[in-house]
Amino acid sequence: MELKINNQHKTFDCKSLTIQELIDFELPAKQNGIAIAVNQTVVPKSQWITFTLSSSDEILIITATQGG
Repeated sequence: MELKINNQHKTFDCKSLTIQELIDFELPAKQNGIAIAVNQTVVPKSQWITFTLSSSDEILIITATQGG
């Protein structure tokens, strides 16, 4: 499966992948303070475990930062 994540093409050795599985691969230590958009549509965190990604989807991962 090939996905475009934050404007970078990445390939995964699987036929299907949920958003939660993607986060587990890409950001295993960062599970909070994240927003995900798939093809320019924000997906609520409550749907991450069931939302199945399709090959060639464009994913935007936004992480919250602290600062002043």
